[in-house]
Amino acid sequence: MSQQQKTFRAIEVGDGSDGRWATHAQSLWPLTAGWMTEEGRTSEGADRARKLFEAHMPELVPVLDRLAGQLDRPEGDTFLTLATVRPFFSGCTQIGGNGILLRNYDFSPDDCEGTIVSSHFLRPVIGMQDAAWGLLDGMNDAGLAVSLTFGGRFVHGPGFAILIVLRYLLETCDSVDEAIGKLQSIPIAIPQNVTLVDSEKAVTVFVGPDIPLAEAPDACAANHQHLPVPDEQEQFSRTQERLSAIRAVGTDVAAMLKPPLYQSGYDEGLGTVYTAHYQPSEGRVTYYWPGESWEHSFDDFVPGFRTVTIGQAASRSR
Repeated sequence: MSQQQKTFRAIEVGDGSDGRWATHAQSLWPLTAGWMTEEGRTSEGADRARKLFEAHMPELVPVLDRLAGQLDRPEGDTFLTLATVRPFFSGCTQIGGNGILLRNYDFSPDDCEGTIVSSHFLRPVIGMQDAAWGLLDGMNDAGLAVSLTFGGRFVHGPGFAILIVLRYLLETCDSVDEAIGKLQSIPIAIPQNVTLVDSEKAVTVFVGPDIPLAEAPDACAANHQHLPVPDEQEQFSRTQERLSAIRAVGTDVAAMLKPPLYQSGYDEGLGTVYTAHYQPSEGRVTYYWPGESWEHSFDDFVPGFRTVTIGQAASRSR
């Protein structure tokens, strides 16, 4: 499958107390409820998840309770901790520099929520939402932007899905240095690469359940960390090829919309679903697809829907 249609939506949810967030989250529940682990469905697992959240994200506890009360679903409060989520693995390529964060998100289109959310839980945040209130990428009103890619190693441990960690960093941090300081002590369930950008700095760090936080050589990442990549994995994911390509072109949107950075392996869950271009110091983000773009900012966020074509024409697919 080289091309297909996908609908994205943009919504404002405020602080999550007026029903707008709940209406959207309720519609996602049949899909997202299945993401919980069996351990998370036990009283012991729920208690551990709550304590982990309270220990590492105390500022967000009132928001968690506010949203869980709005969601009004069995196990909803445990799910929203995102500490009991089954592992998920994706593609993605990203780079930061000169106050810009640019990324391709590669995943199964049907499993990508596709919701651009403007919120004010603790502060103004705009980002691409997943798992009800987690973020795949985003920015805040302080001029900080963050984005994730899968770290390429199939290990799993106790900790949070990176989605809620990105939310936490944007809700509580003003700068790259402050965010890295908090990341160092937060347990992450699977290996992830996080790129962070503010007006002064751009950094990529490697995190995971089996390694301490480590800074990458430069502010870009594909789907491996500082460990060797098996040949079979490289043939499947082309992670080293993509990293070399993005290093060569820098923060060039046009290059992100062409192979090898733009991928069309949707049947394998490795097709590019969207490209995001963040300018956090300006409070602005533009999402791109082949022949289409959609800009949002803190000053001009317009809720709505956009149906786009994703993928490359068959003659350009790999």
